[in-house]
Amino acid sequence: MRTDAVLAGLDPEQRTAVTAPAGPVCILAGAGTGKTRAITHRIAYRTLTGEVSPRHILAVTFTARAAAEMRSRLTELGASGVQARTFHAAALRQVRYFAPRLLEGRSMPELLESKARVVGLAAARAGVRADRTGARDLASEIEWAKSSLVEPGEYAVAAKKALREPPFEPAKVAEVFAAYESLKRRQGVIDFEDMLRAAVWGIEEHPDVAEQIRSQYRHFVVDEYQDVNPLQQRLLEAWLGGRDDLTVVGDASQTIYSFTGATSSYLIDFPRQRREAVVIRLVRDYRSTPQVVGLANAVIRQARGNEARLRLELVGQRPPGAEPELKIFPDEAGEAVAVARRCRELIASGMPASEIAVLFRTNAQSETYEKALAEAEVPYVVRGAERFFERPEVRQAMIAMRAAVRSTPGETPLVQAVVDALAATGWQREQPPPGGAAREQWEALAALVALAEDFAKVLVVEPIGEAGAVQRDLTLTAFNEELSRRAEQQHAPTVAGVTLASLHSAKGLEWDAVFLVGLADGTLPTTYAKTPDQLEEERRLLYVGVTRARQWLWLSYGQSRSTGSRARRPCRFLPQLERTSSTERAGDRSRKPDRRRPQVSSCRVCGATLLAGADRKLGRCPTCPSDLDEDLFERLQKWRAAAAAELKVPAYVVFTDATLVALAERRPATPPELLAIAGIGARKLGQHGAAVFALVGGASPEEALSKNFEN
Repeated sequence: MRTDAVLAGLDPEQRTAVTAPAGPVCILAGAGTGKTRAITHRIAYRTLTGEVSPRHILAVTFTARAAAEMRSRLTELGASGVQARTFHAAALRQVRYFAPRLLEGRSMPELLESKARVVGLAAARAGVRADRTGARDLASEIEWAKSSLVEPGEYAVAAKKALREPPFEPAKVAEVFAAYESLKRRQGVIDFEDMLRAAVWGIEEHPDVAEQIRSQYRHFVVDEYQDVNPLQQRLLEAWLGGRDDLTVVGDASQTIYSFTGATSSYLIDFPRQRREAVVIRLVRDYRSTPQVVGLANAVIRQARGNEARLRLELVGQRPPGAEPELKIFPDEAGEAVAVARRCRELIASGMPASEIAVLFRTNAQSETYEKALAEAEVPYVVRGAERFFERPEVRQAMIAMRAAVRSTPGETPLVQAVVDALAATGWQREQPPPGGAAREQWEALAALVALAEDFAKVLVVEPIGEAGAVQRDLTLTAFNEELSRRAEQQHAPTVAGVTLASLHSAKGLEWDAVFLVGLADGTLPTTYAKTPDQLEEERRLLYVGVTRARQWLWLSYGQSRSTGSRARRPCRFLPQLERTSSTERAGDRSRKPDRRRPQVSSCRVCGATLLAGADRKLGRCPTCPSDLDEDLFERLQKWRAAAAAELKVPAYVVFTDATLVALAERRPATPPELLAIAGIGARKLGQHGAAVFALVGGASPEEALSKNFEN
């Protein structure tokens, strides 16, 4: 392939990135701006011009999928032979190759696929009682420490400085860390961080190894550079050996993995650390409609902190599309039902289910949507986690609740019975534990308690002949049967379906239609985000979610978790919902209400809060089904034309087209019902109310006209 073909179709900024001279190059690439296209075409351009040899290039990604995609694109561009690997895959290859030389003839030690078993043994040795979940959280802390170049003796101080929330006392975690390292040495195994460290050690301490690696790899490309951790950066610097032919690509606004040790500081500081660096900004968004891009910009425009220094203002390149839909529901269950119904409608209209995603902040939120989609007969797949009822802690809890049936007195309220049964598994309602895995497990069991609360609140009555009705059985046995029914319903096998995923799992993916759900303060941002930096990362999570959508975007939240529970505020990062001042939020009632602010009403079909004027007039969402009385609408049109002629005013002065539609849909029969339609006040009621009521009652336009001025 010739170089002109490689340059064809690139926009000016991409072309600048592709043709930039050798040396440090920093490509700041916003979501959907074609960063993979830019870096693969840059590699191909340099190889096809003869500037570099493909075998001398190492392109580093963060996932095997991204590496495979990069290799495929490079082959299509005529640049086969380039090594595209993850940090771990590149390090593994080098350590395995040089192991006999570095280890005095011995082969590379066995690589641990999971730390959990050894961490469990280390915890026991350190006197720490850790179950499987505790071991997972300890393993996460050890991974963070090793990725951050923190040794066991330094852990307590480093964890405090980094505002970590370890699963146990920092000193105890440090003891487990030290015992873990000792056990690995005794067993002759290494973990993934050891492998990266071994690669660094081999280069830094063995000149012959360094020379061979550096003669092999002379030009480096690093994708998703905002996600690099200190250990990976150390390895990159070892590969470079002081050279500067390095191209990095990243977006500081998509920094969402700081809890793993990833830091955007290397991307932010790149131009300062490398004074000769060429910095290119890719801002033309080819993924999303201008409406979605506009919302993404509005979300991130308010960002603060270091990452905001490299904030990009995206420019949509696609044809205009639908405005993002904002929905507010009375509770989470209503939100989930509406989402499921809309998914079904989109699929019926021809959109593949695989091009639809429902994204949420935590995996524990998936159960509500699994249930709603299953009941709506919409196929779905859960990405990045097990289905709710397949999670080990949920299965264990259901066993505990079935076992508790015999020992629970019959008069025990259902929710208390569930809480007591879960307490037997170690769960404590008022004490969310520290540690990511433990907290996720706690939230899953809290979701079971929430289901019990909903089950107890909904009074389902069943007619029994002439005897009237009885309330739903609210025993623990009945609730266990309900959970079994839900589990069976949600376990239906699917080949392809709507994607259910957390925002973290959605990073790097995109869909035609995206539902961002549960956008309430306390969920997004999570209650665990307390510092300014943590809150800013929550904002970036929302930004990542918004930028996953190509054509159609829905944003929603339930005003309460369930009927009758405490009211919640909307996500503070949503620009559309920033309708009250800080003093009003703080409870200052002395301020006069803003009369310009539209009155809020609910959709009579799905219950969502209506904010747009046209939607409030209709009393429903634009996507909800219309129940227009066509005969009434036709008579209203004829009457309006005659009334306007008598008044010698344009027809819209009597009633607008939208008002006529609202009248034909809502069919008001009383003054309060007519006044409930947005835009109709006391004057219109007095002037035209009698005529409208006559028309709704079946009168002809001529008959209604005679009543036009009676009041």
